[in-house]
Amino acid sequence: MTAASEHQDPDAAPEAVVLAGGAARRLGGADKPAVRVGGRTLLDRVLAGCPAGGPDPVVVGPRRRTARPVRWTREEPPGGGPLPALAAGLALTERPLVAVLAADLPFLDAATVPRLAAALPPDADGALLVDPGGRDQPLTGVYRAAALRAALAALGEAPAALAGRPLRAALGGLRLRRLPGPPALDCDTWPDIAVARAAIGDHGVVLEEWIAAVKAELGVELDVDTKALLDAARDAAHGVTRPAAPLTTFLIGYAAGRTGLPPAEAAARVAALAEDWARERAEPEARP
Repeated sequence: MTAASEHQDPDAAPEAVVLAGGAARRLGGADKPAVRVGGRTLLDRVLAGCPAGGPDPVVVGPRRRTARPVRWTREEPPGGGPLPALAAGLALTERPLVAVLAADLPFLDAATVPRLAAALPPDADGALLVDPGGRDQPLTGVYRAAALRAALAALGEAPAALAGRPLRAALGGLRLRRLPGPPALDCDTWPDIAVARAAIGDHGVVLEEWIAAVKAELGVELDVDTKALLDAARDAAHGVTRPAAPLTTFLIGYAAGRTGLPPAEAAARVAALAEDWARERAEPEARP
């Protein structure tokens, strides 16, 4: 099977392996994947960027609450570093391509993994991002699973042979394609966390981030048309009464959940109703 056919076959899309078992020493031992940025944990933010529609992502590390179903596993020995974690994650994967991701990437875009997979040439073992400074980002990469397994086996079968060794010990011999990526913003320190949190506001996506955080917290999978909901809430506030806005948006969501009515259609109906309501109040004596 060629790389091109792999990309066209949905069953050959990359499986995701997220490494989430580090000690986070530079965070004072805090549970880094559970640290929140924009209302969501770092782990949930990475999982949101993993491919959809295939096997659940594999997360290597202690079990935590996640908004998305995952397959859990642990490295041997626990806390043994990235190579034992990678070996444990690979043991649960079956597809020819594997996306290997860190658990501390707050702005992993959902288009990143497909982009890397599509850029993987037939004669390469993997494709990864490189930041503007020229530094490899190996934990934002897509690799051929067979090549990773062979590289790990060459280092030794026993877990002790992998523990404590850097990722480059396995990746150094692979043929890799490097793609330009954004500035690396993994969160190794509390100042990194502060920068990521500030970036939520700087990017002008506070509302979208809030909606995503609420959906994750409540386990809601509705594709919310934020603009339609805001327009309906605005019409209700202006045409009816201000407290009608939050109650209206609640009822739109409730109707969508109970009846399956698309939120955008429900919002359009409510907006029309609010316009009629306002018209009646403006012309109380009007008759059809």
